[in-house]
Amino acid sequence: MTLQDLPQSSTVRSRLAAGLRDILPLAIGVGVYGLAFGLLAAQARMSGLQTGIMGTIVFAGSSQIIAVERLVAGAGAGAALLAGLALNLRLLLITASLRDEFAGRPWWQVLLGVHLATDENWALMHAMRARGGCAGYWYLVGGGLGLVAVWVLSTVAGATFAAVVPEPKSLGMDFAFTAAFIAILRSLWSGNAMLLPWAGSILIVLLADRFTPLDPTWTLILGGLGGAAIAGVMGND
Repeated sequence: MTLQDLPQSSTVRSRLAAGLRDILPLAIGVGVYGLAFGLLAAQARMSGLQTGIMGTIVFAGSSQIIAVERLVAGAGAGAALLAGLALNLRLLLITASLRDEFAGRPWWQVLLGVHLATDENWALMHAMRARGGCAGYWYLVGGGLGLVAVWVLSTVAGATFAAVVPEPKSLGMDFAFTAAFIAILRSLWSGNAMLLPWAGSILIVLLADRFTPLDPTWTLILGGLGGAAIAGVMGND
């Protein structure tokens, strides 16, 4: 490293630290439904190690929860994977909105930013900018690193705890999926702009369930695709 590199390195570190610091209050909520997901993962016979690896590689709370829930419900691995992907299609809109932050960066930084982009650190970055603060790529990455650390630790803790409980249902752990998904939905709500995509997605699921012979997994996939399409047409990030 040359002397000329020091100021830039210092700036990167300070913005990473700022993103990590500012995300901590939101990370507490992530940790709560991370524990719930760990309990659900244990019902799917996933070990703490498997849960941690999944959280690190996938790192998509709602997508992981719906995929594992479908496995617990008896759906095949392919259907569970598609359901998880459909539910997280909104991340395509989020990452597309970050094109200015990714412009001119090496491929590994783009991949890192895409992997760590979530509803929470994306919204926090824009909130900081709205207040006149300096928040860009490294601020986003700092927040993402904080979230992924809390998510992996909490999911592993939940799965490990459930594995040593002889009768999880006696403690109400079978409600883990519902509780976790409610928490995630609440965290995703960002105002009235979300109303139409959410309503459209719910309506599609209800109609498909009522008038088609599709398995619930596929109705969820249709709902996710429909909601993402509505949000895209409306121009919602």
